[in-house]
Amino acid sequence: MRVGISGWRYPPWRGVFYPKGLAQRSELSYAASVLSTIEINGSFYSLQLPSSYRAWHDQTPDDFVFSVKGGRFITHMKKLRDPEITLANFFASGVLALRAKLGPILWQLPPSLGFDADRLAAFFARLPRSTAEAAWLARHHDERLEDRALTDTDADRPLRHALEVRHVSFKAPAFTDLLREHHIGLVVADTAGKWPLIREVTADFVYVRLHGDKELYTSGYSDEALDSWAAHIRGWAGSGCDVYVYFDNDVKVRAPFDALALARRLA
Repeated sequence: MRVGISGWRYPPWRGVFYPKGLAQRSELSYAASVLSTIEINGSFYSLQLPSSYRAWHDQTPDDFVFSVKGGRFITHMKKLRDPEITLANFFASGVLALRAKLGPILWQLPPSLGFDADRLAAFFARLPRSTAEAAWLARHHDERLEDRALTDTDADRPLRHALEVRHVSFKAPAFTDLLREHHIGLVVADTAGKWPLIREVTADFVYVRLHGDKELYTSGYSDEALDSWAAHIRGWAGSGCDVYVYFDNDVKVRAPFDALALARRLA
């Protein structure tokens, strides 16, 4: 069971979660010293650099784990279509530099994209399931990454993928059956009732994103709410699943403190 935060570089956190005077370059190291995992979300907005992933690896403890959010160009602009080159570019951008600290890859679909079994199955079939497969795929990147690609891995390790959906049409048994068939984790997303909250287990791990239970991205979690989530997480872990939990209610600097409070309950 790992509990952490989605991203770590937020100016309002400085002097509140981060100690006053802490250098910005030390914020990741500080967060990683008190939490066991962090979701990299800058990768959603643009392709990062291998040097960045190497630095993040080196700034965190040996037993730390990152999840990495897949690029919105793949999920929101291309809407999962023709993913060969876009996936190659994503994995060539440096993800593999996280080495043993690379955890699940998160794919978040836009609210406008409904359930289409054929589209999802075609995308799932192209996802690399190991770091060796990801390295092979990365070698097929396009010319934009010619001088900045990382296309090898230090070891062959399994890769996990998780899918977050935001359209009501996904509340169907056919969707969760498809995830199980392709061994894709379903993201359990708490979004203050705005998008579906589905608690089905579809793989050997569970990926939880807590965006706020009363107000999206803003509200903190009460003691009662944290107790409830802790019970769910213990249940999933007790059934043999690894569990990754990320708080994304960062607007009022609730995410890191809620993460610490939940981690204490699970210790």
